[in-house]
Amino acid sequence: MRYVSTRGSAPSLDFGDVLLVGLATDGGLYVPSEVPSLPDDWDVERPYAELAAAIMWPYVEGCIDAETFAALVADSYRSFEHPDVVPMRQLEPGLFLAELFWGPTLAFKDVALQLVGRLFDEELRRRGDRVTVVGATSGDTGSAAIEALRDRVAVDCFILHPNGRVSEVQRRQMTTVLADNVFNLAVDGTFDDCQDLVKAMFADEAFRNRFHLSAVNSINFARVLAQIVYFVTAAAWVRRRIGVDSPVSFVVPTGNFGNVYAGHLARRAGLPVGQLVVASNANDILPRLFTTGTMAQTGVVATLSPSMDIQVSSNLERLLWELHGGDGAAVDVLMRRFREHGTVTLDPEQWRSLSSGFAAYRADDSACLDIMARYYRRHDVLVDPHTAVGLSAAEQHGYSPERPLVVLATAHPAKFADAVAQATGVRPALPARLGNLLERAERYERVANDLQSVEAFVLTHARVGR
Repeated sequence: MRYVSTRGSAPSLDFGDVLLVGLATDGGLYVPSEVPSLPDDWDVERPYAELAAAIMWPYVEGCIDAETFAALVADSYRSFEHPDVVPMRQLEPGLFLAELFWGPTLAFKDVALQLVGRLFDEELRRRGDRVTVVGATSGDTGSAAIEALRDRVAVDCFILHPNGRVSEVQRRQMTTVLADNVFNLAVDGTFDDCQDLVKAMFADEAFRNRFHLSAVNSINFARVLAQIVYFVTAAAWVRRRIGVDSPVSFVVPTGNFGNVYAGHLARRAGLPVGQLVVASNANDILPRLFTTGTMAQTGVVATLSPSMDIQVSSNLERLLWELHGGDGAAVDVLMRRFREHGTVTLDPEQWRSLSSGFAAYRADDSACLDIMARYYRRHDVLVDPHTAVGLSAAEQHGYSPERPLVVLATAHPAKFADAVAQATGVRPALPARLGNLLERAERYERVANDLQSVEAFVLTHARVGR
């Protein structure tokens, strides 16, 4: 398998190189040159890790042997507290939740990053090399990446989060990890600012090469790859549970579009998916794109679902590359125009193609609180505000036993206990292993929204490149 850049001018790479470089040297994102078909027996019930290894193997073949890869995948999911890894819950006829929060940091990012951390170790061991990982987080990626990379001898990990714009639990899950190879930077800005700083570090070629920069955000294709799997396991479970052969649709609470893109790849691989429903909060750049054909930035609004407080959805570029027929030069022009003017409009044919397999809805904080309250009263289930945005989109989209709909439950309600308590009067408790999180010592550095300041911090603390 070869991977190519969405901007067209960076060299094609194999999986091992894509894993370590993250962002392409031309500023693009790597995509597979082809999408392998799912295994013929994808809908046969079997352990999650076993199916995951089978689905992902064609993407990594040639860079790692099958036995080693299967062992890494199996080890990645041993830390999950539910034996199904991603258990399913039926709420109503035709409406289901896929619970993605049973990993060590209580969010869907664990499903990918527990594997990515082990892949880093294996690839760097094979090469006798080390890397400096830099990442931006709107809340959950940071803690999942830190948990996956802590104490790994060949990796230094620098995570940027927007100061004051993540929940206390999200922040503490990052800042209370006192491993020598982990560094947290609280940036005076938004998530988009943090993401721009990370991309700017990658664009600084001398800095990138000196520190062997690598990425853990969903700009790294390895993240997306591992997320394909739970779309397959969820669809298979629903079809077995209700005995229908009709396609299964998915609602994906999203900001950066990586999770939606993983579902899109699952569909391209042969999974019978009806529609992929994009669920956004008040930061609704994606619903506006899908309903009007125009992608236009507005200011980032702070909401109860902070992981979705984003106006620049990086992974959308991968889908735009497909809409442009793999023309990297055209995508480069489009993305540069968007960066310069803050708005671009797709041509009518591209917009129709974009809209055919997707739908998109928004839910503000008021709707979010209402959903959390109603589903607690009706189903005795607590959901976090991001999942509540997804449930609102599900109600707007519609579902039935003949048209089943799976909502991705992206985080444990205890990660956003204040919002859940505001809606329901019930404050969800952290699992026992995190019970003293709010008393643990923190360590992080507050930095200006400035590339020079961030690069200076990396220069001072990274173990490679000094």
